[in-house]
Amino acid sequence: MQFDVLLSNVKGLLRKLNPIPVSWRERYKAFSQRKPLLAKIALGAVIAFSTLFLLLVLLLFLLFSGSFGPLPTVESLKKIDHNLASEVYSSDGVLLGRYYIENRLPASMEEIPECLKQALIAAEDARFYKHHGIDYRALGRVFVKSIMMQEDESGGGSTITQQLAKNLFPRKKFWFFSLPINKAKEMVIATRLEKVYTKEEIIALYLNTIPFSGNVFGIKTAASRFFNIEPSKLKPEQAAVLVGMLKATTAYHPIKNPERSKKRRNAVMARMERNGFLTKQELDSLQELPLKLDYKVRTHNEGIGTHFREHLRLQLEEELEKLTKPDGSAYNIYTDGLKIYTTIDSRLQQFAENATEEEMRKIQGNYFKFNGKEKDARLYGNDNLLNQQVKLSDRVRIMQGRKASKKEIAEALKTPAKMTILNWKTGLDVDTMLSPVDSVKYYLSLLNTGFMAADYKTGKVLAWVGGINFKYNKFDHIKSRRQVGSTFKPVLYSQALEGGMDPCKNWHNEHITYEEFEGWAPKNVDDEYGGYYNMEGALKRSINTIAVQVILEVKVDSVRNMAQKMGISSPIPKEAGIALGGVDLTLFEMVNAFSTIANRGKRPVLHYVTKIETNDGEVIKGIGTPNPKSFTKAMSEMHADMMRSFLQKVVDSDHGTAHRLRKQLKQKLRIAAKTGTSNDNRDGWFIGFTPDICFGAWVGGEHQQVRFLDTKLGQGSSTALPICSNFLNQVYGSKAFEKWLKNDFPEMDSITLDRLDCYGFRHPKNDSTDVEMDSIIAAPATATPVVNEVKEEQF
Repeated sequence: MQFDVLLSNVKGLLRKLNPIPVSWRERYKAFSQRKPLLAKIALGAVIAFSTLFLLLVLLLFLLFSGSFGPLPTVESLKKIDHNLASEVYSSDGVLLGRYYIENRLPASMEEIPECLKQALIAAEDARFYKHHGIDYRALGRVFVKSIMMQEDESGGGSTITQQLAKNLFPRKKFWFFSLPINKAKEMVIATRLEKVYTKEEIIALYLNTIPFSGNVFGIKTAASRFFNIEPSKLKPEQAAVLVGMLKATTAYHPIKNPERSKKRRNAVMARMERNGFLTKQELDSLQELPLKLDYKVRTHNEGIGTHFREHLRLQLEEELEKLTKPDGSAYNIYTDGLKIYTTIDSRLQQFAENATEEEMRKIQGNYFKFNGKEKDARLYGNDNLLNQQVKLSDRVRIMQGRKASKKEIAEALKTPAKMTILNWKTGLDVDTMLSPVDSVKYYLSLLNTGFMAADYKTGKVLAWVGGINFKYNKFDHIKSRRQVGSTFKPVLYSQALEGGMDPCKNWHNEHITYEEFEGWAPKNVDDEYGGYYNMEGALKRSINTIAVQVILEVKVDSVRNMAQKMGISSPIPKEAGIALGGVDLTLFEMVNAFSTIANRGKRPVLHYVTKIETNDGEVIKGIGTPNPKSFTKAMSEMHADMMRSFLQKVVDSDHGTAHRLRKQLKQKLRIAAKTGTSNDNRDGWFIGFTPDICFGAWVGGEHQQVRFLDTKLGQGSSTALPICSNFLNQVYGSKAFEKWLKNDFPEMDSITLDRLDCYGFRHPKNDSTDVEMDSIIAAPATATPVVNEVKEEQF
C-alpha cells in the first residue's frame, strides 16, 4: 500500500515536471496495464539509480569543495616526500646502523627487478598498464566474483595507483560513510597521480611506501629484513613471498606463518604464470621450492657500535638544529634519509668489541669467584646502595602509582617472577625466575667497561665501545667521569718538562707528612720508601711520593693548565692530590691527552664524522673534518718525545707497572702506555699508543661501591690492560693492518737524547739488547736501600 502511494506521488510529480515525452509516458502506461508488477520494478530501479546518481554527484561536489578535507593538487603530488631512514656508515663503507621513525629506505627504479614488478602486477593489478588509475572492469569483477560468488582469489578492485594513494594519504573516519568517501578520494588522487608519474614511477613509489610488517617500510628494507639482499637481487620466488605479504602482513608473514606464506607465494606465482610472466615448467619447479629466508632484524640495540651510534644520534640532533635546508626548514635525522659518514673503522670496531666481550667475561668471573669468598662481602656494593636502587626501580614506582601498601610492595619485591636478564657469560638474553630484589642485586654486581681507539695524527676516532651491552645499559662509559688514578701522571710530568724541569733531576722517595694540607701523608702502594728517582723512574714505577713533590714544585695551576691544553675539559680540583689522579675525567679526555703526547705535543681534535649527505647526494655544509695543521700545540716536540720515552719504559722495563703487557702481546710492538687504579680498586685504567693509534680502556662497577677487594685483581694492569692487549693482538695479527708492524716512533734528535742520557739511561739506537735501563740513584747509607718493585699505584 505504501509503495502504491509513493508511486502515485512520483507519477504526479512527473506530470507536473513533464520530464518524459508523451510517447514514453503513453508507452509506460500501456506497459503498466499489461504487466503492472514488472512496471513497478522497472520504475523502482530507475528511481534507485537516479538517487544513487544524485548522491554520487553530491559526493563529488562535497569532495572537490573540500568538505572532507583538501585534495592534493597535481603540483603537490610532484613533491611526494616519505619519511626516510638515515644511514650511518663506517670509514670502510660498512653500514653501522640507521635512525628512523619508519624504517624505510628508498629504492630507485633501477633497483627494482622485473620479476618483482611482474609479481606485483599479477597479484594486485593485472590491467595496470591498460587503465589510468581506475579499473572499471576490475570493479565489476569484484561485484560479481568477490561479492556475489564469494571467490577469495578473484582479486581486489583497487588498482596499484589507488593503493598508492591510500598509502600516501591514510584514510580518515567520516561517520557511517567512511568507506565510500575514502574510496572516492583515492580514485580522484589516483587519476591525478597517473597524470604526474609514469607507470614505472608509480610502481617504484608504491614499493617504497608499502608496509611489510611491523616497522618495515618499502621494498629495500623488506628485502634486507627477510632475505638480507638488495632488491635488485630478488628471485621470482622471493619476490612472490614479499608481494604475497601485502594482502595480510601478519597472516602471510614467512616467519610467523611459514606454511600460509608458502601457500600465498605459490598463489602469486600461479597468477604470474596466468599472466604470461612464468612458463608452466618454471611455475612447477618454483612452487616446489621451500621457503628459504635469511631473516635479519636490525634494531638500535643490535649490530656494531651501538653506544657510538647513540652518542652520534644525540650529537647530530644538536648539530643539525643549527643547519637548515634550502627551503629554510631544519634537517631531521629520522625522516630525511641522510647518509652519515663516520671515521669509525668497522674492522677495528669489531676487534674492540671482541676484546671487551672476551676479557670482561674473565674479569666478571674473577669478581664473582674471589669477592664472593670474602666474609660479609656484598657483590652488589652494600645494602644502602641496594635499597636506593630498589626504590628507584620501575616496579616500585608502578606499584606506588597504584597506591599499593608498603607491605604489598615488600612482598612483591621478594616474590620470584618470570623475567629475561642478561647472561654475563654469553652476553645473550636468558629467561629465568628471579625476585625483583635479586635482579637488582645481579645488575649492580655486573662490572662495566669503556674502550676507545683513535688515529692521533688526524684525530679520527676509530673504535668506540661504551659498555658491555647496550640493550641492558645504555650509559656510555667513554663519556662517564671516573677517578683516573696514575694515568694522570703523564700530564703532571709533561708540565714539569715544559716548565723547564731537568728530566735528570733526582727526588728522594720518602714518606712526607704535609702539615699545610691538614697532615696529608700520601703513601706508595707497597708502603715502602727510600732511594732516589729521576722523572723516568718515578713514572715507570708510579711512585706517589715523588709525584706529590713534583706538583708542589711546578704548582697545581700550571698542571691544570697543561691538562686543558692536552684536551681535558672537565673541572680539575685545585689541589695537590691531582698528582696522584684524584680527579674525575672521561676516557675520551684521557685518550685525547695521550694522543697529544703521541702526536709530538700537538693536541688532535678528536672527531667521528667526515661528512653528511642528503638523500639527493648533496653534501651538507657546516660539518667537516678538522685540518691537522690547525691542531693546537700543547708542548714542544722535545718534551713530548721525552714523555713518550718515559711511557715506553712503563711497558718495556721489568719494573714498569705495565710490564705484563709484553707477556700478553703476540707481536713485538713499539708501545708507550700507563696504568691507573683509583682508591680501593674502584676503577682500573690503561691508556697507551703505538706508532699508529692511541687506545684506552676503563673497567669498574656502575656504582663506586662495587669494587674488587683484592688489588691484584682490581688494578688497571689486571682489568683494563688485558682488554687493550687483546685488541692489539687482533689488530696487529690481522692482514688488513700487517703493514703497521713496520712502523716506528719518530727518532729523537741528539739534543733530546743527550738530555735523557743520565744515570744509566742508554741510547736505544746504541743498544741492541733488552737491558734494563734503571733510573734510580743509589741511596745514602743511612737511607733505606733500593725499593722493591711497585706493582701498581693505589690512589
